[in-house]
Amino acid sequence: MNPPRTPEEVFLWVVLSYHGKPYTWGGDDPMAGMDCSGLVVEGLKSAGLIPRKRDYTADDLWKLFRHMRLDIPKCGSLCFWFDNQGTAAHVGVCINEDSYIGAEGGGIHVKTLEDAIKENAFIKIRPLFSRSGAKFIHIW
Repeated sequence: MNPPRTPEEVFLWVVLSYHGKPYTWGGDDPMAGMDCSGLVVEGLKSAGLIPRKRDYTADDLWKLFRHMRLDIPKCGSLCFWFDNQGTAAHVGVCINEDSYIGAEGGGIHVKTLEDAIKENAFIKIRPLFSRSGAKFIHIW
């Protein structure tokens, strides 16, 4: 496999490299675990698209990039799901028009590797439309 060259390739390579790593609520450490926004932020920082010293929630990312909204997903698009108040509550990365990678499966009570194992909470590739109401942003 050729090394990634463009920011989009770097972003996708970094995000995909965490497949199978544990989920932890509020996590942004590849070894200790990441939550959904931690995974996406790590990819965006590695690609040079957001500052290294700042953290973002799923809703922060939505607000930052929502002007780049798409109606249909593309590889590399950010996919967002919203709570009943209209706040972006979950974010993932489209790997094609049918699938995304995201850190999920646990929720607020998953704080350790043991919790992640117990709850089957890991960075997973899932069907994109296994959740309804997704909105997409393509920043490339």
